Amino acid sequence: MPESRIIAGFMDDPEQFLEVGSRAREHGYKNLDGVMPYPVHGFEEALGLKKSRVPAAAKLMLVIGAGLGLLFAGWTSAVAWPINVGGKPLFSWQAFIPIVFECGVLLAGITTFILLFHLGRFYPAKDPKMIRERLTDNQFAVVIPVEDNGNIEDIREFFTKHGIEDVDEFEI
Repeated sequence: MPESRIIAGFMDDPEQFLEVGSRAREHGYKNLDGVMPYPVHGFEEALGLKKSRVPAAAKLMLVIGAGLGLLFAGWTSAVAWPINVGGKPLFSWQAFIPIVFECGVLLAGITTFILLFHLGRFYPAKDPKMIRERLTDNQFAVVIPVEDNGNIEDIREFFTKHGIEDVDEFEI
């Protein structure tokens, strides 16, 4: 995989992080990213990141899992092993509610797990490259890829103009 160059501006204040992120997006920089020690409300909007489609996929798989659970329980009760107990109907959907719920939650959970590993690129034997050893302990960083956004000096000047003195260039 070819290495790409990034420039990261490091700061200690979450408000400054949001401000610099939104200014970078307004300035026209593309493919911005942010690194945070804890979740900061509004960083997706500030950096112009798209909403994740993981919740929609999980909801879809919840419905599919519930449908498959109902199909399984109904087929087992009415076709594969029909037992008439006290004159009750063979397909009594009220009895299947726990099975339907559990199958839906199971499939949604497995889908979420797989999607998050795939979207986060947590592949087996992948060597993650850290841009700074203790970055997520107490600092925030706005990351701008050089390939998509012009030359290095313009990006450094942008960070300096917005009060960020700690700016480094990395190859990842």
